[in-house]
Formats: sequence, structure tokens, C-alpha cells
Amino acid sequence: MSAAHGAEGRGRGHAAAGHQHHGHGHMQAAPGSSPRRLGIALGLIIAFMAVEVVVGVLAHSLALISDAGHMLTDAAALGVSIAAVRVAARPARGALTYGLRRVDTLAAQINGATLLVLAGVILYAAIGRLETPPHVSAWPMVSVGLMGIAVNAIATFTLSGAARESLSVEGAFQHLLTDLFAFIGTVAAGVVILATGFDRADAIASILVAALMVRSAFGVLRAAARVLLEAAPVGVDPPTIGRAMAQTPGVVEVHDLHIWQVSSGFPAISAHVLVAPDVDCHATRRVLERQLRERFGLDHSTLQVDHSGGDELIELAPPT
Repeated sequence: MSAAHGAEGRGRGHAAAGHQHHGHGHMQAAPGSSPRRLGIALGLIIAFMAVEVVVGVLAHSLALISDAGHMLTDAAALGVSIAAVRVAARPARGALTYGLRRVDTLAAQINGATLLVLAGVILYAAIGRLETPPHVSAWPMVSVGLMGIAVNAIATFTLSGAARESLSVEGAFQHLLTDLFAFIGTVAAGVVILATGFDRADAIASILVAALMVRSAFGVLRAAARVLLEAAPVGVDPPTIGRAMAQTPGVVEVHDLHIWQVSSGFPAISAHVLVAPDVDCHATRRVLERQLRERFGLDHSTLQVDHSGGDELIELAPPT
């Protein structure tokens, strides 16, 4: 097998036997995330965020205010996800042959970048409070923190039922899950302050919240970057797939092999396949498509299948 990973693999325009988009048009809708579930989670987050800001200011708790800031990014992520899901579901038209699927990916990048900025602001403030900690009212921290655990648990459970194939929806889900752990840290800090009077526990909890934000942000940004750079999906190994295709009976060579993601949850593959002169191109294509679908989970395949010979370089598949 030879696999030349270049842009020309998807741009081959000459006619050949067996060139077909198997069962998938570029106009199919985005994964069916539930806007209703997203809306419920958004309402819960916004309502509780307002309560947390007020209590955090009154109690002089940076942990509560930082949690509220994180919830603001959660609300933004949910709002952007709702918009992205609706826009991405619009049918393809004109020059947008895949539609607006990658709006979902762009939304995930915006959410991740915002989360990084907010984490930096919280970290800066927390370091200052480690040096000169103010008095912190611990009971409001514990009370609001417990409420936050309950609200985030409900929101997380609600969002878990949405279609998380969408990168922006998965990012919003991870935001809520991270916030749930952050509230647990806030409650723990409040308990420490009540038991020992150690006010720096509030700043330490804030640093942990910032660390969780950074971790979540990098995960979302990394996943979005893979889509935009047209890398193969995580867990999909192009050389392994290429070898499996080349070892299919009747196949002589596989080249111009490309595996990428049109958007999160929508992997695609294209390749040029040469078969022996006496082999049925169409039958081989169907075998390859079934193998890609059943063995590797690649439903959207564009395979150009030709007979070897003529000006084509013949290269036998390597033995197993």
C-alpha cells in the first residue's frame, strides 16, 4: 500500500469506475442535539450564577466569585452550543457543500479560549489573596456551594441526554462537570475555614478551580484543533486502515488515502484504489465500504476504484 497524504486526495476530479459517495450526501443534518435540554441547563446555570455572585460579594469569597465566573463560561458555552446546533443543522447550499457544520467547532474554540482567559484572571487574584487573605464568611460558602452541587448535578444530568457527538455540546457538558467538582472544592474550603480559621483555603480552592478550567479548556481546544487541521479522529489509525484495505482480495494498491473529520462526530475517508484487471471494481468497492463501516466505523467513504495497468503504477500489497 502507498498512502500519499496530500490535498490532492480529495480533489481528484477525473472520472473512474466506482467513484461514489456511499450512502451519505454532504447535506445531511448535524447530530440531533436537543435544544430543549440545552435550554433547561442554561436556565438553571444563569439563575444560580446570579445568586452566587451576590453571596460571593457579600461573603468576600473569591472561591464563590470564581465559581460564578466559571458558571458564566458554562452559560456562554451552552448558549453558543444552542446557536451552533441550530446553525449547523441548516442544509448545505452554494459553495458550502458541507453546510455550516464547522460552526460547532468554531464555537468550541471560542468557549475554550474564553475559559483560559478567565482561569488566568482567577489565578492572578488568588495568588494575591494567598499573600494577604481577607476575612471570609465560611457559612455562605458552604451553603451556596451545596446548592451549587445540586444545581450542577441536575444540569449535568439534563445535558447528558443531549447528543454529545457535537463538540460544542460535549464541551459544555465538560464545563458543567468541571464546575460540579469546583463546587465540591468550595464546600471543602468553607469547612476548613469553619474548623480552623485558615482563610487562605478560599484562595487555594480558587487556584484549583482555575486549574480545572485550564484542563477543560485545553481538552476542548485540542479536539477543535484536530477537526480544523483535518487530522484523523482520535483512535483512528490511517496506516492500519490503509493496510487493511490493501490486503482486501483483488486490491493491488491503495493511495491518496485521507481520513479527516468534517465536524465532530462526522469522520470521512477518501482513497484511490487499484484492483487487478479481472476484478469487479464495483463489487470491490462495496466490500471496502462495508469493511470501513463495520470494522472502523467510517460511514462516509469516497472511494475511486480503477483497474491497474496502463499508466498507473502497479504496487502489490505487502504480505501479512
